[in-house]
Amino acid sequence: MTRSSMAVAEARSAWLFLAPSLLLFAVFVLLPVLAAFGISFTRWDLFTAPHFAGLQNYKDLIVRDELFHKVLRNTLVYVIGTVPVQMLLALLVALLLNRGVRGQTALRVIYFLPVVSSTVAVALIWSWIYNSNFGVLNALLSQLGVQDLPAWLNSSRYALPALIIVAIWQGLGYSMVLFLAGLQGISREVYEAGAIDGAVGWRKHYHLTLPLLSPTTFFVTIVSLIGSFQVFDLAFVMTQGGPANATNTIVYYVYQNAFQFYRMGYASAAAMILFAIILVLTLLQYRLQHRWVHYE
Repeated sequence: MTRSSMAVAEARSAWLFLAPSLLLFAVFVLLPVLAAFGISFTRWDLFTAPHFAGLQNYKDLIVRDELFHKVLRNTLVYVIGTVPVQMLLALLVALLLNRGVRGQTALRVIYFLPVVSSTVAVALIWSWIYNSNFGVLNALLSQLGVQDLPAWLNSSRYALPALIIVAIWQGLGYSMVLFLAGLQGISREVYEAGAIDGAVGWRKHYHLTLPLLSPTTFFVTIVSLIGSFQVFDLAFVMTQGGPANATNTIVYYVYQNAFQFYRMGYASAAAMILFAIILVLTLLQYRLQHRWVHYE
């Protein structure tokens, strides 16, 4: 068998193994996205035939819909408040665990447990913690002498920060595991060579750990950004987007318009705008990675 025929046979085998995954991707991801894109140009209430509306849905969202502007701001605040803090804390925890502290396995399980827990269960537990009447948090604050106790989930000022805290707590373990895997992939010889050149203490992490960990940091950044922009379950269970739409996010706004107000075209247009935002930010990250991501 010649090399070309072997290459053809290998390609056929590869496509054969990939076919089930590609089929599932096409049916459950690609086709729904294309369908949503087409629906975004219509007015459709699910019960009557859709009517072509052109770019009207996009014009209404971008120019006229003040609620959508607020929802977009809420989502951006959520992303900015969640991603950097979560990544920093996850990195610090990973550095601590990578030093071989006692009970390392138990600590990994404790930190990762919220990740595999049901988000609905997590949201309900934190709703009880935040309860202004019998919540643990306000009870602790009162013991510390705080007089003006906030009504966390019923306050337009504190509701969104409360959700951000829950998101950081729940997602910390996932980022921590990724950073820990990246740290354990760094050779000890690199640190030994760096110590000879004076890279000790914080200099070791600044000049060696962070550059060598940059591919992992890049991946965690992309995944965290995409996940934060798609937040829905916490807002749905804990606040239902309130109070006064203070915790309403883009995905929750899409849900409201699609399945509460039966404005499928309008909801699809909002979803396409979210898709465009995530796509642009992801492509921008890929474009800028050569400036700070260092591959061995």
